[in-house]
Amino acid sequence: MYPGAHVATDPHRAAVVMAATGDRLTYAELEERSVRLAHVLHDAGLRRGDVVALLTDNSIHAYEVYWAAVRSGLYITLVNSHLGASEVAYIVADSGAAALVVSHALADLAQGLTAELADRTPAVRIRLAYGGPVAGYEDYEPALAAASPEPPADQPRGADLLYSSGTTGRPKGIRPELPDRQVGEEGDVLVELTRAFYGFDRDTVYLSPAPVYHAAPLRYGASVHAVGGTVVMMERFDAEDALRAIERYRVTHSQWVPTMFIRMLRLPEKTRTAHDLSSHRVAVHAAAPCPPDVKRAMLDWWGPVLYEYYASTEGIGTTFITSEEWLSKPGSVGRSLLGELRVCDDEGRPLPAGETGTIYFVREEGGFEYLGDAEKTKAAHHPDHPMWATVGDLGYVDEDGYLFLTDRKAFMIISGGVNIYPQEVEDVLALHPDVVDVAVIGVPDAEMGESVKAVVQASPDLRPGPDLERRLIDHVRSRIAHYKAPRSVDFVESLPRTPTGKLVKGKLKARYASAPGGPS
Repeated sequence: MYPGAHVATDPHRAAVVMAATGDRLTYAELEERSVRLAHVLHDAGLRRGDVVALLTDNSIHAYEVYWAAVRSGLYITLVNSHLGASEVAYIVADSGAAALVVSHALADLAQGLTAELADRTPAVRIRLAYGGPVAGYEDYEPALAAASPEPPADQPRGADLLYSSGTTGRPKGIRPELPDRQVGEEGDVLVELTRAFYGFDRDTVYLSPAPVYHAAPLRYGASVHAVGGTVVMMERFDAEDALRAIERYRVTHSQWVPTMFIRMLRLPEKTRTAHDLSSHRVAVHAAAPCPPDVKRAMLDWWGPVLYEYYASTEGIGTTFITSEEWLSKPGSVGRSLLGELRVCDDEGRPLPAGETGTIYFVREEGGFEYLGDAEKTKAAHHPDHPMWATVGDLGYVDEDGYLFLTDRKAFMIISGGVNIYPQEVEDVLALHPDVVDVAVIGVPDAEMGESVKAVVQASPDLRPGPDLERRLIDHVRSRIAHYKAPRSVDFVESLPRTPTGKLVKGKLKARYASAPGGPS
């Protein structure tokens, strides 16, 4: 399904609403404007399998570009708007984009791309800017006005070509196989899953608080459009504004990352209870492991409306767990929903229940590649089973088939020959009253190989120092095995995170890589 399917029955229903301003795009408008843009792209020479790159803030126009590409058999690449000009240029060039669309809100960044892109993107045939003028780009509105509003007879289904967040290195494009069907035909797995497990339908009002360039906000918003619901898009996440939006728009469904939960939980009690959240039936969360204490606190506050899944931009598989299941299996991310689970040791041998190893999903069909990186593509697949794929996460499956994540392989600490998973230590510190944010990493140690270090953003009313360091270490030692506790704690003003709250741990580890003492 796609937005055009709902125009005949409900043309004036809001497809997208901006949370702060109330600006809206109806289904009739989304259909017509995406059709017109599809013609603009076709007239510029784009054909099935070509790429449209989009550099945007959270804007109602983002889904016009998305659906124009998807109804044209094109790939759509949304670019992280918090990157620098050279980083954006790398993604536009690496994707082979034939069209580049930018938002006026990012005019400075877009204009800064001109020199960066001059010699690197010969494939770009058309550049458009919406929301206002941007030097070097054609005005979006006149281009649409001059194009036909009639849907093309042939509308092959396209797909997204998104880039990894780059938490462990330079971002890589993840290119799936294009579907062999028309845009209006059924067959989208995520649409079917959201219908079956979250109850997505035409009455869904879905709050999206994260940047639209990320996979989950983009894909879940598109799934809402497929069934005729409304996406309420926050311009940017703010804890109190999110609660306000649930009340104002009578939000039924939402999606979050654990950092957002933590920020909402830190609001004053009076603020947290000031908003009517009674319409809110489903709160989906994913993207990063949720500390058990945080999830329990959210369940106490919102009730059993939390639904967690584990997946990846690569789309290799999915697990799912309800609130009730989680209470009986605390810490789990659920059982397999899409793709059979396998946990293997470093040699690729399957491990029994309860043993930690690399998590693989077994795909029945379809596939993906890391664009321009055959070695990384190969490394993401099992050496003996090409339909088994992994993103490098570690975990174990219990006797009942529930998956528990331990950490990413790249971040595992080996101290004195013992494996230590930073996530376990981070979970203990996440809701400590003296901690605003925390990351745990391994740092060089002449005797042990690596030692455990906590890097902490402390509460602003505290003076970080040896006393606070000792309190935090003792707190960890009181909750988990002593050998897992930090040997030292560094205090920083802030930690490197993506706008969705994902910790860029690779950048943090790099600070400590050359000197055991690390930054002061």
